[in-house]
Amino acid sequence: MQIEPVDPAPVQTFPRTLLRQRWADLTLLHWAVDPDLVAPLLPAGTRPDTLDGTSYVGLIGFRMVGVGLARGPAVPYLGTFWETNVRLYSVDQAGRRAVVFRSLDASRLIPVLVARITLGLPYLWSAMRLDHDGDLRSYRCRRRWPGPAGTTSRMVVRVGAPIHRPTPLEHFLTARWGLHTRAYGRTLHLPNWHPQWPLHRAELLHLDDDLVTAGGLPTPTGPPVSVLYSPGVPVRFGPPTPVST
Repeated sequence: MQIEPVDPAPVQTFPRTLLRQRWADLTLLHWAVDPDLVAPLLPAGTRPDTLDGTSYVGLIGFRMVGVGLARGPAVPYLGTFWETNVRLYSVDQAGRRAVVFRSLDASRLIPVLVARITLGLPYLWSAMRLDHDGDLRSYRCRRRWPGPAGTTSRMVVRVGAPIHRPTPLEHFLTARWGLHTRAYGRTLHLPNWHPQWPLHRAELLHLDDDLVTAGGLPTPTGPPVSVLYSPGVPVRFGPPTPVST
């Protein structure tokens, strides 16, 4: 199997757009993790993607803005919300690199229900907020449904200078052009496309998080190996395709 290269700015490969949205005000925290520990958590037909033998778990907070279908207008109110997700890194039998979500906490109930029903994504309804104070970003999350109710996360970062030459690890963690999910007895690959990430260094000032362990992962030991911020990108999703298992 030939694995696709880590390409920070590929061309869009899918012929039509299924969904449009914008990801904004992203903070991305990552810890190294043993691939053998996360392999059982991935969908059939995929395995952990690694860089120099190491895989990663990510905790990402951001604003989802203007979700809309195909070329139609953004859905008012329901199409904009806060989100915090816990994700792993995967590669399938066709060599496609992607992410696998262990949880996606979101502040709008209707999008949570739609994503769970249509694609089997582990969306959860949570009370959330994102506060700005100069170069500080503060993300708060408290899970409501389906649980475990009361699971919380709070992270505070200081946004730093732009990154003009991302490292191989920074490309590996951010240049992801699809997700893998398990729905209705099948593993699916859902492709996406967006411009190359505008990335900034960031300093983690505070972290109190239960989401990673609630996602079935070991408690992170030590500080994150990567702390990044991005003002955001517009995103398109193409139709899902089955993954060979």
